[in-house]
Amino acid sequence: MDADEPRVLVNTRRLEPTVTAGAAWKLQESRRDLDSNVIVLPPGGGIDAHDGPPLDVLVHVLDGSGELGTDRGPIALEPGALVWLPRGSRRQFTAGPDGLRYLTVHQRRQALTLEPFSG
Repeated sequence: MDADEPRVLVNTRRLEPTVTAGAAWKLQESRRDLDSNVIVLPPGGGIDAHDGPPLDVLVHVLDGSGELGTDRGPIALEPGALVWLPRGSRRQFTAGPDGLRYLTVHQRRQALTLEPFSG
């Protein structure tokens, strides 16, 4: 199959449960305009407060529950919730008692290229 053909990349319901924290899946296609990940947080785990990238991010909650901390207050996360994180917005994720698993989608960031100093 051609790499540029539409196809199923992964069934998120069938991802191996071996990843208990971190990225359980990443979009690997080399020719793409998007980045996407499935993130897993263990029960009570989280991602500390931080300013997001200069890109809008969509978060789709797949399983579990938790809370998204924002400058305007907490947002409850449950399966099916589709959340928009505006570029640069402050965010903090905290998983509930059953953990949290979510899909992120955003524009692909350009790779950092280093060039020799011509000082």
